[in-house]
Amino acid sequence: VKFENGLRPDIKQLIGFSEIMNFPMLVNKSRICDKDSRAKGNYYKAVNEKKGKDFGRGKPYGRGGKKPEEGGSSG
Repeated sequence: VKFENGLRPDIKQLIGFSEIMNFPMLVNKSRICDKDSRAKGNYYKAVNEKKGKDFGRGKPYGRGGKKPEEGGSSG
């Protein structure tokens, strides 16, 4: 109980649903959750950094379409 209460809230939430009563298993599952959480954080950080680099390369949303005054009916 003390170990589980000392976990980070995100891990505690994931582990809490498991209702693990075996201490070594609880520690092992907590380590796995922590490792997965860190991997997910690193993945999203890398994706966001990649988006930041490529931000200037894409076409702006405003280009490529017709302007309202160039055509069509303005009823």
